[in-house]
Amino acid sequence: MPAFLRPLGLGLFLLGFAVFIFVLTLGQFELTEPVVKQTLKPEHQTALASRLEPLLGKTYTNQWAFVGDLRGAINGYNAEQEAKQNWKAVIYDEYLFDLTKRSTVGSPVANAGLWFWLSFGLAALGGILFALPRLNDKPGIRNNGLMRHPATHVGWIGIVLGTFLIGFYVLLYFYPEYITNWTLLVDPLSRALNGGTASKWFLYGTLYTVIVLVMGVRMLINYRHSRYQQYRTLSVMGFQLFFAFLIPELMSLLNAPYQDLKSIWPLDYDFFFDYEINAKLKAGTLGIFMFVWGTALSTVGVPVITYFTGKRWYCSWVCGCGGLAETLGDPFRHLSDKSLKAWKFERVIVHSVLVFAVVMTALVLYSYVSGQSALFGFLDSYSVRKAYGFLIGSIFAGVVGTGFYPLMGSRVWCRFGCPLAAYLGIVQRFKSRFRITTNGGQCISCGNCSTYCEMGIDVRAYAQKGQDIVRSSCVGCGICSSVCPRGVLNLENGPVSSRKI
Repeated sequence: MPAFLRPLGLGLFLLGFAVFIFVLTLGQFELTEPVVKQTLKPEHQTALASRLEPLLGKTYTNQWAFVGDLRGAINGYNAEQEAKQNWKAVIYDEYLFDLTKRSTVGSPVANAGLWFWLSFGLAALGGILFALPRLNDKPGIRNNGLMRHPATHVGWIGIVLGTFLIGFYVLLYFYPEYITNWTLLVDPLSRALNGGTASKWFLYGTLYTVIVLVMGVRMLINYRHSRYQQYRTLSVMGFQLFFAFLIPELMSLLNAPYQDLKSIWPLDYDFFFDYEINAKLKAGTLGIFMFVWGTALSTVGVPVITYFTGKRWYCSWVCGCGGLAETLGDPFRHLSDKSLKAWKFERVIVHSVLVFAVVMTALVLYSYVSGQSALFGFLDSYSVRKAYGFLIGSIFAGVVGTGFYPLMGSRVWCRFGCPLAAYLGIVQRFKSRFRITTNGGQCISCGNCSTYCEMGIDVRAYAQKGQDIVRSSCVGCGICSSVCPRGVLNLENGPVSSRKI
């Protein structure tokens, strides 16, 4: 491969990324009566009529000003009702995103396809071209300065990247009205797949899938010396593209319940929420199958499959969170803290999240069956699930879990927050045939295995003692084995009683 592809790829990526940011500044915003009628409930149209009237027909060239006036109108009405203690009249619906998107006029709407290819297309092409010259190198892992580079070892580039990722998740979860122009870019794709306009989650799903596919190509090139890594990378790319993205969207087009068929409770923490159960029951045979499938996968599939293969079957071959960590997060895997202090903290926090998820689900099911919102008069299921969604589903899984890749390594969420990883890990630690065997006599203490372990395991310490690695946090990615120059580490299955721990 020509060497010039690398700087060309970097240039195209940066150009696409710059266009992506520039899109947020495009367009004008004009609130009209048809938009208000299309978006607001009839009772809310009447309640907000006097406050929205000054905004109707007014053209804004600044999205922040437009959103600020909209928010002021709605918040002003709510404050007035709260002062009167007229709680039933308070508006709890989130209208800002839809009102802002439907009020957008100009280039983001008229030229959505063009801006999509100039941003998504150029950035994806640049990422692939940047990785291709690696084919000129000999297969295998090199110590090529990753731990000194400002992009991959908490230097200024990594800090800027981490800040961007954190900011993106904050906007996505809490202030999506400011990124409506990005959702307009993927509207044509959304209409083609599900027949409707793009939501913030469709935007996120598109970005997520493109990143996994592009960075997956990088993984295939970098780890082409290992057939196990090739198959594993193709697996996470395929599951993300088909099971997490395309199939759920096509199911929506066919008026079937939206469901990622590979997502498992308690990672899919809202699986047993009342509105999810009702939607599946309402969908008939297919919906009932999806509910039974998800329940059986959580209660039977997880312990049985994990017994035979360890947690790697899900965490390293199927899971989208793991897929993003293995692809986008691969350059940062060496940042995972290997200290005993980090391990102790990890065990406490990840199992606490699992307990939180189980308690929340029990309360939700109790409310669904009994019709009572609270247990013992003070454990309110709606408050608990709202707290879980905010603290774990948004802050931990998104803002911290991905935003901290360039700061703390690629599996922050998997190590410290994922309740499914904790569930799988308990089975793997105490009742699984899987282990990573070691041959201490061949170990030369190069440290590659520990350096490249994204789960914060000091693999070298196990290898030097000749101990099998069966730690509950191990996801069986096999990178430690792939980077070992002496073949000391091997992923194996065998009788539970024969493990050396």
